[in-house]
Amino acid sequence: MFIAALSLATVLSGLSIPPSYAADTTVSASPAAPLPPGVVQGPSAEGITEYRFANGFKLLMFPDDSKPTVTVNITYLVGSRHENYGETGMAHLLEHLMFKGSPNYPAIPQEFSKRGMNFNGTTWLDRTNYYETFQASDDNLRWAIAMEADRMLHSNIARKDLDTEMTVVRNEFESGENSPTSVMLKRMQSVAYDWHSYGRSTIGNRSDIENVKIENLQAFYRTYYQPDNAVLLVAGKFEPAKVLQWVNQSFGRMPKPKRTLPPFWTVEPTQDGERQFTIRRKGDIQLVAVAYKMPSSLHPDANALAFAGAILADTPNGRLHKSLVETGKASAVYHMQLNGVAPGLQIIAAMVKAGADIAPVKQELIAAIESFAATPPTAEEMERLRRESANAFEKLQNNPQQLAVTMSGAIALGDWRLLFADRDSEQRVSPADVAAAAARYFRRDNRTVGLYLPEDKPERTDVPAAPPVESLLAQYQPRPPVAAGETFDPAPGNIERRTTLVTSGSAPHTALKLALLPKKSRGATVSVRLNLEFGDEKTLFGKKAVAQLAAAMLMRGNQQFNRQQLADEFSRLKISGSVYNFQTTRENLAPALRLVADVLRHPRFDAAEFTQLKNETLVSLEASRNEPEARAAEAVAGHFNHYPAGDWRAAQTLDERIAAIQAVTLEQVKDFHRDFYGASNGELAVVGDFDPAMARQAIDEGFGGWHSAAPYARVLPTWADIAATRQAVNTPDKENGVYYARQNLRLLDSDPDYPALVVANYLLGGASLKSRLADRVRQQDGLSYGIGSGLNVGAVSDAGNFVVRAIAAPQNLDKVDAAVREEIARAVAQGFTQDELLRAKSGILQQRNQQRAQDGGIASGWTSLLNLGRTYLWQQQMDEKIAGLTLEQVNAAARKYFDPAKMSVVVARDEAKAASSQ
Repeated sequence: MFIAALSLATVLSGLSIPPSYAADTTVSASPAAPLPPGVVQGPSAEGITEYRFANGFKLLMFPDDSKPTVTVNITYLVGSRHENYGETGMAHLLEHLMFKGSPNYPAIPQEFSKRGMNFNGTTWLDRTNYYETFQASDDNLRWAIAMEADRMLHSNIARKDLDTEMTVVRNEFESGENSPTSVMLKRMQSVAYDWHSYGRSTIGNRSDIENVKIENLQAFYRTYYQPDNAVLLVAGKFEPAKVLQWVNQSFGRMPKPKRTLPPFWTVEPTQDGERQFTIRRKGDIQLVAVAYKMPSSLHPDANALAFAGAILADTPNGRLHKSLVETGKASAVYHMQLNGVAPGLQIIAAMVKAGADIAPVKQELIAAIESFAATPPTAEEMERLRRESANAFEKLQNNPQQLAVTMSGAIALGDWRLLFADRDSEQRVSPADVAAAAARYFRRDNRTVGLYLPEDKPERTDVPAAPPVESLLAQYQPRPPVAAGETFDPAPGNIERRTTLVTSGSAPHTALKLALLPKKSRGATVSVRLNLEFGDEKTLFGKKAVAQLAAAMLMRGNQQFNRQQLADEFSRLKISGSVYNFQTTRENLAPALRLVADVLRHPRFDAAEFTQLKNETLVSLEASRNEPEARAAEAVAGHFNHYPAGDWRAAQTLDERIAAIQAVTLEQVKDFHRDFYGASNGELAVVGDFDPAMARQAIDEGFGGWHSAAPYARVLPTWADIAATRQAVNTPDKENGVYYARQNLRLLDSDPDYPALVVANYLLGGASLKSRLADRVRQQDGLSYGIGSGLNVGAVSDAGNFVVRAIAAPQNLDKVDAAVREEIARAVAQGFTQDELLRAKSGILQQRNQQRAQDGGIASGWTSLLNLGRTYLWQQQMDEKIAGLTLEQVNAAARKYFDPAKMSVVVARDEAKAASSQ
């Protein structure tokens, strides 16, 4: 648009082609002679005619005999947007090298000077252009056309030229660094954009300018400087027939490129909150700039926003000029649009004298912009801008040379006629259009604010470069290698033979069941697992939140150490983990066991720490309020809940959990610890490099004689036949959604069907990326990053379940549900294959062996087994059952237990996003 505005590339601000420009609108200035073979005449408009060549090249001719001059302007559809990592500024640097000559035209600047040509090149976001304006003559024009054609394909782009021109371009970069407005724009681009290359300044990064390889420049040149990526415009006094012949001889005979231009697929995500940055440099003025993401220049809103920017920041009629400049709060205001093919920025800024308070100017600037929609443009304001724009275009149209150069912007957008289409469309922009566009884009969460604050002594930090690796290794003296552990067989039978089991003892011995497996381990490490059990269904009723906070308070200090001191003591004893699950070393095991026991028996329960814990817990709960994973899990648990409120097993809503935490007092936590904690019932396993006698002594000293006051009995889930449901939970403004399906199953892990069901689950969705569900939902349909199934079956209670979880975009969750049901139904109806069975057996048994290969895994296994009155021989028997399964057994188990019709499904997602994709 041609409203007067600060712009770095062109007076165009927004372009959208109306239907009237879909076809030719004027009689073309066609050459009298027949067109050369392969040349096709394209559209004509307002004295300009387009010609298209077989190799993709385009020529625009704009004959005008009113002045004895000619302008040749060639536009390449490549700019800083097309640069890759480490190549910023390359499009502009290449522009400079294009003046260094070619084999046939080795001295281009000298020839320009000899012929009295006015010339230049410019680089912007989406395009690069080169132009020459000169005295009209056949010799000058033919030379210019031939020269442009030759340097399109045959420019030297040489190392020697890069070495000298790099310093010139670097100095251009340095010049821009002296300008507060230039620095502001550069920083605004980088902060406003996350991913799109409009976030990189055209001049580039200094280190890229200094270090870019000539091979990279040459590859960039060969890719983009080709006839199918360029448009030549000739404007002024010339004979069209001659020019067409000359262009055909120079450009038309070039081979059609075989390469394919790289696609550009990066889309900048929607900004999700206001941003602000500060620049502190020496200077004499302050700047405050406010930028808002805006649509492409091709979008109708671009023109409306240009009107809004001018009405706000025009000089001397703009609203901000009157409220800020005329009142002395600012020395100047200005506006610009940084835009092109992709969405850009609408920028409005104010200059403030050094030393003045810039905060009120910033607030008034933002308030005026973001309230603009509520005070639409007046008829007078619109008419003034339409008139100024029309006058600017009329002046441009009367200068064919300037028009030729300006047209590069429209060419970069896709069609040169957009220049005229925009002229007409802006006259149709209404006050309502301007107000509506302002309401859409001038919004807080779409705002980026920049401050330029002069400072005599900026507090900068120059981060040094990494030193050479060789210098770091020069003083290195290798230490003796860490002692290696023994070669240990993780087979269940060997674990059973190597372990000493200790049943519950009487004082002074601990009542805990013990599993002690000494073995040489790498680094003399040792793993400890502890399981304490207390309470029953009656005594634990209504105490879930109290129990949660009591457990969380343990590591916040004991009677001997405060929280920090306790953390230091854990570090000193090389304890990594928690009081229930930790690793240490042989020499530290005994004191570590005593310390852990003391932490469990004598917590500090500091009032300040308790207040802090409650606050942290409540904030964490609130943070999950709109998280799809948490909301889906809550809905599933709520649907299957059949316990009364307060029951240890009862599901709770988020609000119920928050209320319960809020209600807990420190005295309740102390009482819970006194009444329930103890070592009357539990298991402790030690696996690794240790002395069993010393370990047993430390365990007895720490846990012996410590009894739970409350009676203990397992609180087991009970079976319930719950009708299937399908629920959708709305989680607004979430890009990702969650799929959660569950089917209750009634069996124990000792039932004959259990091993076969383990294999069926593994094949269905338990085997990570290679399973029926993963093959379908991730590999084939591409709907989800992660999907899997799980089998939860206990040893004492027959209340088991089968679950499927997946993540996907909101609009894809229904497809995930359909695919899951189809794959389960297919597995039930058609069964698995023998190859699948063999793969599953191998995978499951190797995974079980891998778990037993880790000391921590063995220790965890022992505490679980001892709790159930089992040993590792039970694991060995399970391995043997899995190894001996037949395909018929696995398929029969799948048919017996899996039923898509009985699955309850919850999808948690942004329902608006899901609906918008329908």
